[in-house]
Amino acid sequence: MATAHLSFPLRLPQVSATPCHHQPTKFFSVSTRTRFGLRFRAMGSDLLGDFGARDPFPAELESRFGEKVLGNVDTEHKILIPNLTSLSLAQQQCDPQVSPLQSPMSKDEATSLLRKVVGWRLINEEGGLKLQCLWKLRDYQCGIELINRIYKVVETTGHYPNLHLEQPNQFRAELWTSSIGGLSMNDFIVAAKIDEIKTSDLVPRKRIWA
Repeated sequence: MATAHLSFPLRLPQVSATPCHHQPTKFFSVSTRTRFGLRFRAMGSDLLGDFGARDPFPAELESRFGEKVLGNVDTEHKILIPNLTSLSLAQQQCDPQVSPLQSPMSKDEATSLLRKVVGWRLINEEGGLKLQCLWKLRDYQCGIELINRIYKVVETTGHYPNLHLEQPNQFRAELWTSSIGGLSMNDFIVAAKIDEIKTSDLVPRKRIWA
């Protein structure tokens, strides 16, 4: 492939204490392949250059940034609606109909989602995985109050945990999807909603020593 060469004049100023005189014109020859190669390397992989944190809008390109330049008060901004994956588990809604043909969640999937709920652990009972959370409360009355608070939160989900008030101050909640014999996303959504319940007034007060 032949390489085209372009010649263009380049005037080099001379720094001197004496008055400047007209300097002769010198010519330099640079191949177009080299010149454009340097340009591409300076711009990186983005041949359109760097426009900042987002790509320009069509209106900005059409106006050649004459009126709607980046940072201008008239710059167009778009508010994107977050997709389901970016929402927290507590903000999501349970699936009202989990098919019995659906496979239960694997242990690896459940372990990954376990990081998004606080105080819950995985247990394996009757050949299936369950979520379990334990509370130590002040007394029996606090256990009844916690049951009421949990019911108010999960009432609209249609997916209920098993609640056990085992001792006057020991409370246990378990979650699993019985129709598939294991865990589904519904269990983690309900666990996250339960996590948002205020319980600081129900647990034993810490003794502070002087």
